[in-house]
Amino acid sequence: MPDLLIELFSEEIPARMQTRAADDLKKLVTNGLVEAGLTYASAGAFSTPRRLALSVEGMLAESPTTREERKGPRVDAPDKAIEGFLRGAGVSRDELEVRDEKKGQVYFATIEKPGRPGAEIVAELLESTIRNFPWPKSMRWGAGSLRWVRPLHSILCILSDENGAEVVPLSIDGMAAGDVTHGHRFMGPGAIKVTSFDDYSAKLAKAHVVLDAAKRADTIWHDATNMAFAQGLEVVEDKGLLAEVAGLVEWPVVLMGEIDAEFLDLPPEVLQTSMKEHQKFFSVRDPKSGKIVRFVTVANRETADGGATILAGNQKVLSARLADAKFFWENDLRVAKDAKMQPWLDSLADVTFHNKLGSQKDRIDRIKALAREIAPVVGADPDPAAQAAEVAKADLSSEMVYEFPELQGLMGRYYAEAAGFAPEVAAACEDHYAPLGPSDDVPTEPVSVAVALADKIDTLTGFWAIDEKPTGSKDPFALRRAALGVIRLVLSNKVSASLTGIFFAQLEREYEAVLAIDMHRVSDMHQVGDMHSIGKRPTTPIDEQADDLLSFFHDRLKVHLRDQGIRHDVIDACLAMPGNDDLTLLVKRAEALAAFLKTDDGENLLQGFKRANNIVTQAEEKDGVEYSFGADIKFAETDEEKALFKALDTAEPNIAKAMEAEDFAAAMSGMAALRAPIDAFFEAVQVNADSEVLRRNRLNLLHRIRAICTSVADLAKLEG
Repeated sequence: MPDLLIELFSEEIPARMQTRAADDLKKLVTNGLVEAGLTYASAGAFSTPRRLALSVEGMLAESPTTREERKGPRVDAPDKAIEGFLRGAGVSRDELEVRDEKKGQVYFATIEKPGRPGAEIVAELLESTIRNFPWPKSMRWGAGSLRWVRPLHSILCILSDENGAEVVPLSIDGMAAGDVTHGHRFMGPGAIKVTSFDDYSAKLAKAHVVLDAAKRADTIWHDATNMAFAQGLEVVEDKGLLAEVAGLVEWPVVLMGEIDAEFLDLPPEVLQTSMKEHQKFFSVRDPKSGKIVRFVTVANRETADGGATILAGNQKVLSARLADAKFFWENDLRVAKDAKMQPWLDSLADVTFHNKLGSQKDRIDRIKALAREIAPVVGADPDPAAQAAEVAKADLSSEMVYEFPELQGLMGRYYAEAAGFAPEVAAACEDHYAPLGPSDDVPTEPVSVAVALADKIDTLTGFWAIDEKPTGSKDPFALRRAALGVIRLVLSNKVSASLTGIFFAQLEREYEAVLAIDMHRVSDMHQVGDMHSIGKRPTTPIDEQADDLLSFFHDRLKVHLRDQGIRHDVIDACLAMPGNDDLTLLVKRAEALAAFLKTDDGENLLQGFKRANNIVTQAEEKDGVEYSFGADIKFAETDEEKALFKALDTAEPNIAKAMEAEDFAAAMSGMAALRAPIDAFFEAVQVNADSEVLRRNRLNLLHRIRAICTSVADLAKLEG
């Protein structure tokens, strides 16, 4: 069974495309092999800046011969139908077999496809793969029609076994496949002939090419961290940068350089961001001071001077970049210290947030009002919360954030501190964007929580007010992420509040904003005569929009809780209860119910409830009455019936008291006490007795079971 080796050698492939391209090559080729009948034992794909490679081991030497039996039309079918079947099967009428079936005689064709040599299949498959490769961007060069991410120089394609290697006969736009590759651009020995994958990878290593991207990344990280450790320093971890740099070099050579002393007082995040974005340098930190004091760069070659010339050039370019960052920093600090960031706040009036929702300044005013209202709910002082909301986005107008947008929020904290704002206000400037993703830390300082909630809720209510809601997989304004952020803020900080009320108040502000903007357009366009059609509030009632937004939150909450192992039907049972706009209360109820249902008492009580509920529901439909009152112990005949009355009398006030205290675990415990008497009742008592008095009394008793159980959650929505 031969092994297949493919290499596509080109000019430098962008680092961000390499991993995906290697995966695509593997998928396209191996899927094609299997479809053609060439099974294989294993496959591995590799990428460097100048090559994509694929190794397929244990492949069949040729595809097997196949026989397919295909049923055709009846013998007495029209000639056109028979001729169509012959064309589709690729056989003649003489080759058809007639068989007797229930509906008459039917034609059958046996189609035999002989096996094909593996080399022939690989050649066809690889040409199709190369010509149709799914690059995000590709180019043509020279006079050929072939497109590739960068000019393709050579194709290596060989099949090898114990008898040696053979080149797969293949030519694309005059480029014939061969058994030759090339090593490192500067340190390689020239053309290299290979006979197998092991030979290929070994000779590339001698030619200063590390084929495996993961090994290149490991080498970079190992050498960089050891170099830093030797000087009592540490490399700032950045997995994304590590993967990118590993895609920029074939032979990684790690070098550590100096940062000019005049830049060491810049915020470490500024240094780190500038070096990463512009130079692809790793930051090296002094763990004692937290300052960035060195950088690590990765060269693609060894030099006689040990990289001194490379470092000198890098340090020169870095100093120019950091001089810009220092200029931005010092200018911004002056605005923060001397003017309390007011010029930035004023300029936000000229920055459009959304053409239907006004400027960033308009939005800040709405967030400020909401943060003041939310503050007492989360244990924050309203005045600092409002102040933090007012200045939290001021850094959007700063020179530093204009240059490095990813530093927004963080620079706001630095500038707020420089302006003399209280520590909790400065912290909120950085924290109010969080959490951005499911793994981000959630703010816990009350002022930060108030502003973060206000910011996200304003985003949601604003786009709800103008009917720009997520549809299907489309969510251009990241509203699902904003809703999940609110959910995590609320649950992590155990915030208990009515979201419907908050939504309603903020939607009122959004509606007024939409009206004001429309009125302004009318004024600008001198269309006062069209006031009946322009300058109106949104038409959907606010309470409907608030309810719709709450449903959106419930959908996101279901996903969030399912990820934590809470069943969807448990969530639905709790959503059906009053107060479902208090997410903390809702989750507390769901967690208690989920835990209860995992016990024997919970599982059995659920069955008892469902039996009681079904009997009462069917009786009410049949009799046209509601059995909701009148159960009296004096009509109880059996001991089990009397015991159930007493158990309900005991449990009902206990459960009601627990529910009032929002102690759902205690309420579940109270329900657990009903399990045994309910089980005993159904074993001993016939509900539909001959006596109508007894029947009505027992149905009313079952209604009590239903009412008590559904006071905790709508158990009818539970499965099982």
